[in-house]
Amino acid sequence: MLHIILVLISLILILIGVILIYDARIITKKFFSFGDQNEGSYGLKILGFIICIIGGLIIYFS
Repeated sequence: MLHIILVLISLILILIGVILIYDARIITKKFFSFGDQNEGSYGLKILGFIICIIGGLIIYFS
C-alpha cells in the first residue's frame, strides 16, 4: 500500500514538473509582473526539471 502511495505522489510531482516546463512563459506572464520574463520562465523551467528528476528518483528507488 505504501508503494502505491509513493508511486502516485511521484507521478503527481512529475506531472507538476512537466506543466512547469511546458507552460513556464504563460505562468510567468500571469503571476509575475517584472519586466524580464525570460529570466522568470528560465527559472520556472529549471524548477520544473528538478521536480521531474525528484519524482523520477522516487519511482526508481521505491
